[in-house]
Amino acid sequence: MIKKIINYIILFLSILIFSSVNWAIENYAFTSFDEIMYTLNTSILSTSRDILWLYVKENVIFAIIVITAIIAIFTICKRLLNNAFNVKDYLLVIKVKDKNLKVNITRSKWIKRLIYLIPSILLIISIYIALDKFYVLDYIKNNLEESNFFESEYVTPQNVNITFPEKKQNLIYIYMESMETTYAFQDNGGAFDTNYIPELTKLAEKNINFSNNNQIGGAEVLVGGSWTIGAMVSQTSGVPLKTVFDGNSPQNYTYSFVEGAYALGNILDEEGYKQYLMVGSDSEFGGRKKYFETHGNYKVYDYYTAIEDGIIDEDYYVFWGYEDTYLFEYAKEKLEQISKEDGPFNFTMLTVDTHTPDGYLSDFCKKVSDNDYLNAVACSSKQVYDFIEWIQKQDFYKDTTIILTGDHLSMNTYSFDNVDENYERKVIDVFINPVIDTSCSKNREFSTLDYFPTTLAAIGAKIEGERLGLGTNLFSCEETLSEKYGYDYINEELNKKSKYYNDCIYYDKCELT
Repeated sequence: MIKKIINYIILFLSILIFSSVNWAIENYAFTSFDEIMYTLNTSILSTSRDILWLYVKENVIFAIIVITAIIAIFTICKRLLNNAFNVKDYLLVIKVKDKNLKVNITRSKWIKRLIYLIPSILLIISIYIALDKFYVLDYIKNNLEESNFFESEYVTPQNVNITFPEKKQNLIYIYMESMETTYAFQDNGGAFDTNYIPELTKLAEKNINFSNNNQIGGAEVLVGGSWTIGAMVSQTSGVPLKTVFDGNSPQNYTYSFVEGAYALGNILDEEGYKQYLMVGSDSEFGGRKKYFETHGNYKVYDYYTAIEDGIIDEDYYVFWGYEDTYLFEYAKEKLEQISKEDGPFNFTMLTVDTHTPDGYLSDFCKKVSDNDYLNAVACSSKQVYDFIEWIQKQDFYKDTTIILTGDHLSMNTYSFDNVDENYERKVIDVFINPVIDTSCSKNREFSTLDYFPTTLAAIGAKIEGERLGLGTNLFSCEETLSEKYGYDYINEELNKKSKYYNDCIYYDKCELT
């Protein structure tokens, strides 16, 4: 009986792993092991309840139903055979003419062992598939090679002379969840027959949009920047977010990470900026709160502070916490307060309604497609545009630069089925009211790592050498690393093990050079 129970548990785990891998591939376009590790290593309590329930319903409950069905079918079949042939210890009865030839195979040890081995074999196969599909095997392979790319190309911000104007410009930095140029009309640089982001297209055309073509374009997302906290680290520190395994202690993203990265927040904090982060979910998810608190002393507003401040009721919860309708109202309230205080401010926020798998559609959103996710994208474009219009009507706008960027490419899988496979998907960017202009915003090759020095330049900072981290100031027209090496080479190098990254950037345990 104990052996049977163990076998059923192993079989259940096999089914659950098979199902989970298939579910993850169908619902999330994961691109790296780092991305998966940072997601899995986050507290389950800070994850979207809708997504948790969807996973439980389509995987855990499914596996329970399947294993229950297998047990029931096996039990019923065994009883039918026993009753039909009046046997207990025999699984096979062969009738030869008028006589029954009973073959006792239950006492055959090798058959018993084979039967008990099948679930274990299935478990091993399912684990191998998971390791392959979740890039674990690639991660192991990559870490067998070492790269000196960081030693060659990383520019330590602490060693760079960065000067600010006497009158400092405010900064509002908006990460738009999964927002790509792809959603635009083909004639605008997008990939669809319908423009699902007409408002963002308008903003990009009227302001500065750094582009990979001569239309509306955007940035390449490199290794370590393909999910939200990875995107935030890449865009504010000029370095990817990589998984580092330490033999001495387990990695926990609730605590500090990329400790040696000198980020946008660190620089602005030293310049006297008051800094804020606002998200519509639990800020602990993915280590976002810890990263911003330890890289610039940000004051963080999230789902729980929204309850404390009376933005939402105590029992209110939708999608990841509260939707963008409340996020923008919350932001308006805080910006009105912050703008009345002395000194410059950096207000960073993250939208959420366009999060995979299907986005969130408020009741007032117009349906422009049969695709719910694209409807959420279209509604987000309108809401962001309305928020920008509100900012531009405020007294503080004249002294404020607004930067809009997609945090990363969408992980939604079904909305891009009809997109030309040769189309290069990029995250969109818009720089509104920067204190600097440029003649080289189009036909560039660049990545989200370049937004780090570019953001500082947009608010008036002068950067010695025009480079910080692995990023280049796009306003300067200097060659980016993407233009120098190409995306494939950089990704290949970033995937490899880097002692400099591990020691100097992730753990801050080396002398700066």
